[in-house]
Amino acid sequence: MCDVDRPETVSRRFPQAPASAAAARRLVRDALQDIPAEPADTAQLLAGELVTNAVLHARTEAEVSVRVHDGRIHVQVSDDRPDRGPVPQYGPPHAGTGHGLALVEHMASRYGVEAGDRRKTVWFELWTDSQPPPSPGWETAVPRGSSASTVTLVDVPSALCSASRQHRHTVLRELTLAASTGGEPGVRPEDLATANDIEHVLSACMAAASAEPLPEAPLRSLRLPMPADAAPAVRILRQVLDVAEEAARKERLLTLPALPRGRAFQNWMFDQILGQLAGDHPTAWTVVAHEPDVRTSELMPWDVSHVRAGRFPTIAADEGNRIIAVNKPAADLLGWQPDDLVGRRLTTLIPEHLRRRHSAAFTSLLLTGRARIVGRSVPLPALHRDGHVVPVRLYIETQEMADGRTVFVARLAPRATTFLDMPGSADRAAPLSEDTSTPAPELPRSTSSAQAGMNALERLALLADTGAALNNSLDLREGLRAVGRLLTQRLADWYVVDLFTEDAQVDRVCVVHRAAPGLYPAAYEGRLPAVSETSRGPLARALRGAGPLLLTDAPPAGQTGSALDADYLELFRGLGTGSSVVAPLSARGEIFGALTVTRTAERRPFTQQDVSLVGDLVRSLALGVDNARLYQQSRNIAERLQRSLLPVLPEVENLQLAARYAASSATAQVGGDWYDSFVLPSGDTAVVIGDVTGHNLDAAIAMSQLRSMLRGIAVDRQEPPETVLRRLDLANHSLYREATATCLYGIVKGPAQGPWELTHSSAGHLPPLLTTWEGETRYLEEGSGLLLGLDPAMPRRTANTALPARSTTLLYTDGLIERRDEPLDRGLDRLRLHAAALAREPLETFCDELLIGLGADSADDIAVLAVRPAPPPTAPCD
Repeated sequence: MCDVDRPETVSRRFPQAPASAAAARRLVRDALQDIPAEPADTAQLLAGELVTNAVLHARTEAEVSVRVHDGRIHVQVSDDRPDRGPVPQYGPPHAGTGHGLALVEHMASRYGVEAGDRRKTVWFELWTDSQPPPSPGWETAVPRGSSASTVTLVDVPSALCSASRQHRHTVLRELTLAASTGGEPGVRPEDLATANDIEHVLSACMAAASAEPLPEAPLRSLRLPMPADAAPAVRILRQVLDVAEEAARKERLLTLPALPRGRAFQNWMFDQILGQLAGDHPTAWTVVAHEPDVRTSELMPWDVSHVRAGRFPTIAADEGNRIIAVNKPAADLLGWQPDDLVGRRLTTLIPEHLRRRHSAAFTSLLLTGRARIVGRSVPLPALHRDGHVVPVRLYIETQEMADGRTVFVARLAPRATTFLDMPGSADRAAPLSEDTSTPAPELPRSTSSAQAGMNALERLALLADTGAALNNSLDLREGLRAVGRLLTQRLADWYVVDLFTEDAQVDRVCVVHRAAPGLYPAAYEGRLPAVSETSRGPLARALRGAGPLLLTDAPPAGQTGSALDADYLELFRGLGTGSSVVAPLSARGEIFGALTVTRTAERRPFTQQDVSLVGDLVRSLALGVDNARLYQQSRNIAERLQRSLLPVLPEVENLQLAARYAASSATAQVGGDWYDSFVLPSGDTAVVIGDVTGHNLDAAIAMSQLRSMLRGIAVDRQEPPETVLRRLDLANHSLYREATATCLYGIVKGPAQGPWELTHSSAGHLPPLLTTWEGETRYLEEGSGLLLGLDPAMPRRTANTALPARSTTLLYTDGLIERRDEPLDRGLDRLRLHAAALAREPLETFCDELLIGLGADSADDIAVLAVRPAPPPTAPCD
């Protein structure tokens, strides 16, 4: 390393102040001025890091000693807090703090810590002349205390835990530095000191409880030997962090505030520590109820492969609003190649009129930590590469990468489908591509049913519970996952369902595991190779009707005569299969899939008795699957019919028209909502909105007939709205004597320069909302009457309303405002406030913002039709 020896030791004591780190580096530089630059610079850097740790964590004077002996540099930093041992944080590379000890580990030849009764010394050495002996390491230990009480954190997601810990360290460091330089951190110095102390204890406990900084297991339980008297200090830490979060939201800190999931995890952790120190029992993170934008079910850190392997349109973006991953279904939906989208701004896929709104909302989320649409299903338009708009329903969630960074992941469902067609849609907390189940606890081998075999009562109970699990879900995929959770708890380690598609391809729609740390079940899902003439393996046989088949080992390599056989063999190897049963799913004489259940080699293999049980299970399962498929086919037909009838709005001089339709995001139902607009022979513009009672194919058919009859009557007769509705009611009565519907029919009259007037009549429909350019709002409640289908002979009324220039008249269905847990008036007031705030927005933006703000998670269909008189630029405004 060098030819200079300095056996004498150069040392100096430094005060507990931020400037001490720079002073210590100067001391080391002066002591090593005859040493080559590279080792001398390394020594300065590492000494500064260790002094910074002493200033922040020990909070005592620090003594730095430097000597050179036998060509080796030895530096040590001592403080007066032997109870505060070094705790490596292993922060992610992008983190601004927490790298000090990691740098020492990486750059020093040897390092260690020595603690006595009064002092602690952290040291490092730099060697190049020979191979140094192993380093003693940091010997992280729980700080000494009078007594300890074990706190158990159950089902801790490693990535979220890492992100939360890094955030706590960063904000505490900022507050500490602000206080040391005379700033106003907003907390008392003694509270800040207590918060730092207990955070150090908590970090040491977590480090001692974790074998590795980032273990592969998606979930883990941490046993923390906390000091028994730590509760007061933990409460102070919580209060200090709350102050820091508020300061971050007000942009008084460089650190951004925690996102909702991070805040929820931190609150859960503190609740668990305080509760268990007081004698309460542990509550797992995975079973705690949270707000919609807080999810507990991302069991594994996010990885780009999760998106690429997904079968449903998915896009991921980073905190810089750039796309970092996109799968082929999403790229195909929007007219791109996946690689062409990666690296672009997310605004590339957002229509021009919504980009400013998106940028403001994204910035607000990062700066305040408060989300408006995260964790909710929101109808909005996406921008196709060729410029046209693609109506989608968007579901956004946040996830953590293994290094703690946050990723924003969005699923896009074309509004011709809903999230009910996607895995986990019935439970909106389902992750994008990870199995929704929490790993079932392993039963003791002496009592496990899977180990000892089932008695008759247990078999009957499993059959009954399986049928109930599937029948209680309107969504096929979620029902299959519910069955999988049952079977992997009581019968098998793995559960796999493969189904034929409409075009005779095979999809692996569901893979559920009992407990498989480090494995990713959804990676095995997706499109499989086709069943060919050369397919001879067990799965191919089951898909042709053979079985149930008992396999006491993985299929031999010689049976992989096709790509499907090879894929099935690879599945067995990946699952660690010891024995399995594969059986066909068939009903009404049709084979539509196969069920595979497996046990690992460590468990009791399946027997013929189990084969009989699986045969009973697949008969029940097949009937439920068949019914669910028929139901979904009926619903999809209804929605396609409904969409096919949505009209193209007419182009009218100086009259703007915009409309939106969004299917329900929360149910598997299709409603009878519709809108229409057309130009009458007189030159006036007709506007229509309605809603047929019911949510099924019959409602969609009735809606299409009403729409056609109304347009025909209106164009042919050109009568006042109340007369048109009366004739429509008579015609409807001849078709559906007991069917009811709401409908509002209006005529917008007036020359291109104005003035304009709306003449309308309502058959039980919600009143139109008139919003002036100045933001004044009122509901047009005149002209209301009975629903269609009640009494066709009942007289109806017509109302006339002047429409000011640039005002917006909104026709809408009840899905936009109604909520099950609140009165209708509250929904009407909410709509009025939103409309007033959007009064001067372009009409397209007006409609999109209403759906974003009010249509998220709607349990009903939504249709809106907006009309705005727009005089020529030279015409004076009313």
